Amino acid sequence: MVSQEQRRRQLAREKFLRQQQRRTDARRKARMRNSVIASVLGIVIVGSFALYTTDVLKGDDKANAGNEVTPSAEATSKAPDPCEKPADGKVETATWKKEPAVTIDKSAKYTMKLETTCGDIEMALKPSAAPRTVNSFDFLAGKGYFDHTKCHRLTTNGIYVLQCGDPSGTGSGSPGYSIPDENLKDKSLKDNIYPAGTVAMANAGPNTGGSQFFLVYQDSQLPPSYTPFGTVSESGMEVLKKIAAAGESTGAGDGAPNATVVINKATVTKS
Repeated sequence: MVSQEQRRRQLAREKFLRQQQRRTDARRKARMRNSVIASVLGIVIVGSFALYTTDVLKGDDKANAGNEVTPSAEATSKAPDPCEKPADGKVETATWKKEPAVTIDKSAKYTMKLETTCGDIEMALKPSAAPRTVNSFDFLAGKGYFDHTKCHRLTTNGIYVLQCGDPSGTGSGSPGYSIPDENLKDKSLKDNIYPAGTVAMANAGPNTGGSQFFLVYQDSQLPPSYTPFGTVSESGMEVLKKIAAAGESTGAGDGAPNATVVINKATVTKS
């Protein structure tokens, strides 16, 4: 017999997947509409769409998990914000038409560090298993793409992730190019569980990864559709748990974090 808790998690996952499909359909209709306008006006419109996850991951249209994430809402909680004020600076708005050429050393070790208003989150990346994903993050971090951006989504029901990587803060932003899915058979993914500490790409469907990614702070059941490309350090997990403990804005388990989570600086380092 299915327990009440199992049923609750199943309903949460189904809701997530429905949201992701609606976002994908909306993007498809928008592309078709733009194509018609371009043909009438004689204007060539080049559009690119990438992401979301869980929606998970929106990034994911879900989890860009996948690239799309639910548009962030204003926090309604009056609880004290556990994070500091963001550093001065502006969000980078540049986009690129093509995925950067792979220049990383697949045999080397790479670490990404997010200096956030809530504390530093470090993660070991997986260049050999997800070279194009790691290469893209190395490129974007080097361009300051993630600096001063908000982590716009927190899920606390069914799946447990913090989603970041969208300069627009809406769950619909992208760097202008998409990268393919990688490492979907990673040995860490068992029984459709993304274990706590996983760093994965959000997306809006197969091979639509962009810049949005999610950090898993508690084991979460998701289909193996979101590229796992890193693992959060122990100290980084403490920061994630602090953010999660503050809750999200809607009270329904999926919304903007109550904590003001801003990435002041993101760096990728080779060692």
